[in-house]
Amino acid sequence: MLRIKKSLLISILTVTFMAAFLSEANAVSAHAEEELKIAKQCTFVIPSEFTPSSERNLFIDKSYPMESGSIKYSVYYNGMDVIMTNREREEAEKKAEEKIIDNSGELTKKEYEELLSANYNKEYGTDVGFKVSDFDTIEIDGFPGYKIEASFKVGDEEPIYQTVYMIRSRYRTFTITYQRAEDDECSESFEKSAKTIHVM
Repeated sequence: MLRIKKSLLISILTVTFMAAFLSEANAVSAHAEEELKIAKQCTFVIPSEFTPSSERNLFIDKSYPMESGSIKYSVYYNGMDVIMTNREREEAEKKAEEKIIDNSGELTKKEYEELLSANYNKEYGTDVGFKVSDFDTIEIDGFPGYKIEASFKVGDEEPIYQTVYMIRSRYRTFTITYQRAEDDECSESFEKSAKTIHVM
């Protein structure tokens, strides 16, 4: 039971990383990447063997706790499509701690691995050996993004495997995290679900 509870926690840590990466304290300016298209939503099909958990946008295997596979969906909104008056914009620029810089287009394998590794090691109080095995740039419906394959292991527990899809638009970054323990039999379901991802 303890292993499974920790496994579900990791999806939340991945989303926490996104917030940390996309936000930068003490930034003095903010921008939306104008070359990106505007997207309002991201959709995908949740496999039939998964059900909503008590946490919003987190889906867990119906056989939990026997199976610990999970799917986490999140949206990072940079707020840059809000129309401001000149006075409001000037006041906002003075509040550096509240400003956001969207650096998601500059994400690298090394940076992702280092930040996630630090987050997980801190959470568990030990080196979990977080490693990124694949870091690919992708495009879905004309929107750029990343497909990231990673794994880690906490103590003598089973290895955990993650597949993260991060899709970028002008004002929103959509993240879908498929996660499973080594003995969970949901890889095929995850692959089928990933093929249904659409951004519009």
